[in-house]
Amino acid sequence: MAKNQELTAKLKHYFGFDKFKGDQEAIIRNLLAGNDAFVLMPTGGGKSLCYQLPSLIMEGTAIVISPLIALMKNQVDVINGLSEEEGVAHYLNSSLNKAAIQQVMDDVRNGRTKLLYVAPESLNKDENVEFLRGVKVSFYAIDEAHCISEWGHDFRPEYRNIRPTINKIGNAPVIALTATATDKVRTDIKKSLGIVDAIEYKSSFNRPNLYYEVRQKSSDIDKQIIRFIKQNPGKSGIVYCLSRKKVEELAEVLKANDIKAAPYHAGLDSQTRSETQDAFLMERIDIIVATIAFGMGIDKPDVRFVIHYDIPKSLEGYYQETGRAGRDGGEGMCIAFYAYKDLQKLEKFMEGKPVAEQDIGRQLLQETAAYAESSVCRRKMLLHYFGEEYPQDNCGNCDNCLHPKEKREATAALIVVLQAVLAVKENFRQDYIIDFVKGRPTDDITSHRHDQLEEFGAGEDEDPKIWNPVIRQALIAGYLKKDVENYGLLKVTAAGKRFLKKPSTFMIVEDKEFNDDDLDDGSEATGTALDPTLFAILKDLRRQMAKKLDLPTYVIFQDISLEQMATMYPITLQELQNIQGVGAGKAKRYGQPFCDVIKAHCEENQIERPEDMRVRTVAKKSMLKVKIIQSIDRQVALDDIANAQGLDFDELLTEVEAIVYSGTRLNIDYFLEEVMDDDHVDDIYDYFRESETDDLDAAQDDLGPEYSEDEIRLVRIKFLSEMAN
Repeated sequence: MAKNQELTAKLKHYFGFDKFKGDQEAIIRNLLAGNDAFVLMPTGGGKSLCYQLPSLIMEGTAIVISPLIALMKNQVDVINGLSEEEGVAHYLNSSLNKAAIQQVMDDVRNGRTKLLYVAPESLNKDENVEFLRGVKVSFYAIDEAHCISEWGHDFRPEYRNIRPTINKIGNAPVIALTATATDKVRTDIKKSLGIVDAIEYKSSFNRPNLYYEVRQKSSDIDKQIIRFIKQNPGKSGIVYCLSRKKVEELAEVLKANDIKAAPYHAGLDSQTRSETQDAFLMERIDIIVATIAFGMGIDKPDVRFVIHYDIPKSLEGYYQETGRAGRDGGEGMCIAFYAYKDLQKLEKFMEGKPVAEQDIGRQLLQETAAYAESSVCRRKMLLHYFGEEYPQDNCGNCDNCLHPKEKREATAALIVVLQAVLAVKENFRQDYIIDFVKGRPTDDITSHRHDQLEEFGAGEDEDPKIWNPVIRQALIAGYLKKDVENYGLLKVTAAGKRFLKKPSTFMIVEDKEFNDDDLDDGSEATGTALDPTLFAILKDLRRQMAKKLDLPTYVIFQDISLEQMATMYPITLQELQNIQGVGAGKAKRYGQPFCDVIKAHCEENQIERPEDMRVRTVAKKSMLKVKIIQSIDRQVALDDIANAQGLDFDELLTEVEAIVYSGTRLNIDYFLEEVMDDDHVDDIYDYFRESETDDLDAAQDDLGPEYSEDEIRLVRIKFLSEMAN
């Protein structure tokens, strides 16, 4: 009892906590007793305390092997902040200069440093091995231990050298810690670290507060994400993308739609990454758009949603990334967008890798596809993947449980599958078994002569779509299992053999249908039609406003802008800026009466406005417009701008027209003075002041052949810029 109180007192003294969480106390006592340990504790469970507290209590220096420099710095700052003395915690990695390395070594030698963080690359350096041989090591802690396994989601070859290096430095207890590991990965870690007999501490992977949903990925994904973020204003969120390019693009789109967002990936310099991370923690920005480089060791408890723009490469990666939501036990929404084409792309990326690595990668992708496509409770599937049973059929907090599919009888199909697995001597994977039961004589099957077995083609009369869900749900039900050593080989369990002797009812839910057809469709269908009554009202309002301001109607808004207003029903100036031809300036100058009329029309006629307003994009065209505006501001000749941007002069004028029609004021007088006669400018300007239309052909007819089309267009740009903007 006294010992218990003593340890709790140390916890209170160093960390300010009154009691331990979960297995923390048992893990620490095991380490203090000099034993090896394997700790599997999901994100937010308090893993780091399991080695930080014993390092402060034990004699000597604990060596913590960690893969991320940012993570080390963060943890070292935390530990040093707890102590009145300097140098209690240090890190040793490639970011330090010679003087800093010398300071670390002096503090370790003098016994000041209780906790030394090292990257695996630094640990394996000869000079560091030599230095650490002279140090009293209390224990070794291997953080993010899944990096040891090729089956882990973040395999690092240098982690494989940790055990040989420990043997060179000197023996001490080893504690391996990870937030995600399947049975296969756990076995790998313990073997590689030489701690096969280590005591295992395994916390539950269930995060009841997290809501899981998988959505069809379609061409309007940006619009869906923007709408979701705007429906959750002020909440912190992370959007994960697989490529740096997509991270940059999406962050720009979010910013263009007035969302406080920033990109984060390994290609940015460390200062930018650090500033972005701080801005997120201090809530100066709400959304981080990131590759998986972001999030490890980020201690922000109130991330309210995690969105996967692309489906991840593995379920372990997915679990760890979603685990960054709701760490305070509050709301955490996890939305993933899935398209089978994305998996095919990921498979293609693997083509240059060694065959064994490709094989592992494909199997991990298959697990991800199974999770995305299945209609089974997502929580049940995730926990099963990590070797944990979830007893309920409906968790009430995932899309599949909130909108359950009808179950169907599949007893006969399960019998066919179990008999097939036994017939091929439990030596093959899911795709092979499916081909076998369908009766498909693939090269693989014929080379094994399995097409000659009685069971071959036993399921050829069944719906071919049934086999994946039958096998996936038989695994969850415990009739089949995947071999740990040769991962992916299907084995029939004792329960499966009992089922064959005495079959009972086996119900399944069919997989979801994901249709990739609309993924390449760049069109932006609004799904609504023009409201002719509102269009007439808006035209009338424009006419009255033009009369009052003594301007032609087209100067206020073009017909195309009114048509979109009568389709999309914008009722705020911000929404109005999503309408073609309406920039911020034009919306501010003329927009409010139009918004008021649209709002009144919707209320009087009980019109339900379409939720998905047009999303403002930042495509290459937008970047071109920015360059044109900047060049005109610097008074670069228009023909020189066209050449610099690789445009015909005609194409450049089209771009400039679009800019001024949207409400941006451009001063091209400097160019007109160079290339046009003053009288010509005045004549064309006066024409547009009096004209009811901005039509080019009508202007050419009225003004006559002595005025060129380019001249008319240039003066029309000047007129619109001055009168409309």
